[in-house]
Amino acid sequence: MRVAVVGSGGVGGLFAGLLARAGIEVALVARGQALQVLQTEGLHVTSPLGDFTIRPVVASADPTSLGRADVVMVTVKAWQVSEVAPRLLPLLKPDTVVIPVQNGVEAADQLQAVLPKGSVTGGICHVQSWIDKPGHVIHVGIPPLLTLGELSGKVSPRLEAIAEAFKRAGITMALSSSIRAELWEKLLFVEPLGSIGAVTRVPVDIFRSVPESRAMLVEAMQEVSRVAAALGIQVRPDAVDRSMKRVDSLPAGSIASMHRDIAEGRPSELEQQTGAIVRFATQTRTSAPLHSWLRSALLPQELQARQKQTTAVRLGST
Repeated sequence: MRVAVVGSGGVGGLFAGLLARAGIEVALVARGQALQVLQTEGLHVTSPLGDFTIRPVVASADPTSLGRADVVMVTVKAWQVSEVAPRLLPLLKPDTVVIPVQNGVEAADQLQAVLPKGSVTGGICHVQSWIDKPGHVIHVGIPPLLTLGELSGKVSPRLEAIAEAFKRAGITMALSSSIRAELWEKLLFVEPLGSIGAVTRVPVDIFRSVPESRAMLVEAMQEVSRVAAALGIQVRPDAVDRSMKRVDSLPAGSIASMHRDIAEGRPSELEQQTGAIVRFATQTRTSAPLHSWLRSALLPQELQARQKQTTAVRLGST
């Protein structure tokens, strides 16, 4: 099996490293300083699954130069999916499986609009990992959990084969016959953590312990559940309770990726998570006042981060 991982951040770097360590052929699509470090120094992973270095790393900014793959994992941020989708075509064979693992619920459909029919599947990743510096991934907590499911609502032999291969790399695998509902359940869990964390500017263990912000967390989850139902997506009746139990089990200092990006002044997935709830609520005429407020409160920081990024790109190109 040959796997192409598109994106070399905390998720993409960790999966690429674990798969390569298990003997699976891996190629990385990366860019900038990250690409330079990968090509010259390799990929370093610090993890409870063992610290290791992959060297050499097959990596390029140009997917055309990497050849075709059996599996393409798309691990870029949700706001980058539409941009990167056409660039994936050189990586695909007729039977290539494309797995998006972004937070949010729109990535698979965005890829399906551009890529060959039937190539895209649903993917959900649960992991705490990030880039400490270019080429160095830090992973904490439990082994990464990757859930796969066909968008049509079934478990297929091709996904079973991928699951078996990935298990050998130390990745916990699950197969789902209701992947769209599970995508919404993950959004119900992770989006409130990111938006409320960014608004309160404290880690999860702090805002979950304050009655007022804990109530906001529950209400945000309930809004996501109501919006999903209005779209015809039925999350489990106890989805909010299950998510709150997970929240209470998170270690002290935990910060959602969207919260981290906003706090550090980087473009975030605000519009693909919180903004998506607001858009879908408007579309279905569902009440989601807390999400409207959260988006409005965080939007100035998001716009400022994107302006800084645009300015940096302009300066770098002169």
